[in-house]
Amino acid sequence: MTDHLIITTIAHELGLEADQIASAVQLFDEDNTMPFIARYRKEVTGGLDEERLRTIQTRLKYLRRLAERKATVLKSIAEQGKLTPELEARIQAAMVLQEVEDLYLPYKPKRRTRATVARERGLEPLAELILAQEITEGRLEQFAQDYLSEKVPSVEDAYAGARDIVAEVVSEDADLRKAVRERTFGQGLLVCAVADASLDPQGKYQMYYEYAEPLKAIPPHRLLAINRGQKEGVLKVKVEAPVDEITAEVQGRYLKNRHSVFAAQVREAAADGYKRLIAPSIERGLRGTCTDEADDHAIKVFAANLRNLLLQPPLRSKIVMGIDPGYRTGCKVTLVDETGKFSGGTTIYPHAPQKQWDEARDILVSLVTRGNVDVIAVGNGTASRETEALAAEVIAEAGRGAYVIVNEAGASVYSASPLAREELPDMDVSMRGAVSIARRLQDPLAELVKIEPRSVGVGLYQHDVDQKKLAETLDAVVESAVNHVGVDLNTASPALLQYVSGVNKQVSTAIVRHRDEHGPFKARRELRKVKGIGEKGFEQSAGFLKIPAGENPLDNTFIHPESYPVVEGLFTLMGVRGNEPDLAQRVKAFRVENDLAELADVLEVGLPTLTDIFDNLIKPGRDPRDELPKPILRSDVLKMEDLREGMILKGTVRNVVDFGAFVDIGVKQDGLVHVSKMADRYVRNPLEVVSVGDVVEVKVISLDLERGRIGLSMRK
Repeated sequence: MTDHLIITTIAHELGLEADQIASAVQLFDEDNTMPFIARYRKEVTGGLDEERLRTIQTRLKYLRRLAERKATVLKSIAEQGKLTPELEARIQAAMVLQEVEDLYLPYKPKRRTRATVARERGLEPLAELILAQEITEGRLEQFAQDYLSEKVPSVEDAYAGARDIVAEVVSEDADLRKAVRERTFGQGLLVCAVADASLDPQGKYQMYYEYAEPLKAIPPHRLLAINRGQKEGVLKVKVEAPVDEITAEVQGRYLKNRHSVFAAQVREAAADGYKRLIAPSIERGLRGTCTDEADDHAIKVFAANLRNLLLQPPLRSKIVMGIDPGYRTGCKVTLVDETGKFSGGTTIYPHAPQKQWDEARDILVSLVTRGNVDVIAVGNGTASRETEALAAEVIAEAGRGAYVIVNEAGASVYSASPLAREELPDMDVSMRGAVSIARRLQDPLAELVKIEPRSVGVGLYQHDVDQKKLAETLDAVVESAVNHVGVDLNTASPALLQYVSGVNKQVSTAIVRHRDEHGPFKARRELRKVKGIGEKGFEQSAGFLKIPAGENPLDNTFIHPESYPVVEGLFTLMGVRGNEPDLAQRVKAFRVENDLAELADVLEVGLPTLTDIFDNLIKPGRDPRDELPKPILRSDVLKMEDLREGMILKGTVRNVVDFGAFVDIGVKQDGLVHVSKMADRYVRNPLEVVSVGDVVEVKVISLDLERGRIGLSMRK
């Protein structure tokens, strides 16, 4: 399969022009990053967005891998002298790897099998007689006599060996395997039974102790739960296929002559080929395929949640107190200034047996008052809701501020990391966690990139899915989010910089080192002086690295330096220098008064690029996160006992899963909005309605105080 055929195939599958796909493929092959292509090469790709580009890249990798596998298989079969024009055509026409593997199976070098042994004992001619089914008269014994030997002492031994050969022939029939695979998937059941209930003391898998569901209909989250139960030894799981029907189909395919003396041998061998060789292989394959699809779905949901979490709006210019709650070891308290710099901290023990509540409250009131604290960020871990009550008392007594419950997932991972030791070298590990909690309220993106993406707590079954695929997908999400927002070149940490297009870990360290040695960057062009950034690196990264107080105002926009001459031409047409205080308003008016397509021709630039230039000049330094709803700031505490069915509350979406969304409404336990309660219409996917970080209005529809469960509804 040539690249031309691959490009044509992808274009047809996605309903796009072949030229668009070809351009995208060329840009990929030239090592351009996804964010760079999506933002700065719109004319080349016809305006393909990042999601479409990633879809193209994924399909491109698969089809190229398929082409490589086909070449390997064809070479192997040809070297055996068994490659026919018909077989070559079928392999070349295959569009999925499984089909190629099925066609290769009869020619694939294999380990020693029962059929191999039978062939070594000279029984292949007898197997061929059985398969031919041309003999209709005579007794079985007479046809086996020529094959008896020391290793084949009896007639039954001869036919048993011959049947093994026939069974293997049956099992290597590509068309048959495809038919069995389709029948098993279409009609098979995934059947679960309890294996060891003692391994499930909390009854997490109790609903699966005696359970069956059509394989083709099982939702991804349920399959992953069953897989986990099997892995933990709690469940026994199998695929139950329509065995009798499939066996009859297999036998019917190979029984050509019912009057043959070998008819019974064919039936027995075909049934054995299905039961012993095909069925286990098909079951493993289908379980693997279904699990892969469930993994992909779970990873996709995790990725969507992670992106929305990373893009939560920052709480700028606020002094924040971070509290990492705890019982035995106390609550770690830190103060960070408006820039996120640590400015003091302590440990309090409000939940200690000696009830030192009042002392802890007085300490916090003093810190809030003297430190001019605007917001208290309370981690949502152990003792969080008790600490929330303390924060509410402190705010009331101090007469200032508000508090927010912050998802602290991954804070402990960051605390013990080399990066944390480098940033906060003389600080206790647990105290670093409180700093992270405070900073992730000030700028979620800048802080969360310091944590391994899979540890941020917005996934489901993230420890069960393919870890390599999960890591690659989540890294791509972080890269996309960072470049969507842009990065302040003079304040960004190495952890944030390494996700910028064209920048890796080594280059991010070099940027910070250059900054430390030479002072703040005054212009983007100075990036070229950083060790490790060549022309390609500068091209890929410059547009995403901003300098708010630089020499050139354009350096604080997403306008790429390669387009600065276009901007200068635009300013000449407008009769401005570019440093006027009312420049944004004048650009906006000029845009309204002129035809953009005509301007693009005059300035010799593509229309998409010119449109982006206008958008950036009208809103210089724009942060796309600022348009999202800010976190809910609270000053009083709501207990679960205060809730009543029918109450209307505002809450923040903490996690979105296949069956609904978990919403923080300000009590100890997040409430669940089931997918059926999300809208006054049928909702197939909760992500169509809500995202992590959304502020939503919900109604309490059920309460279970004993089990700590809250049912919520978003229906009007």
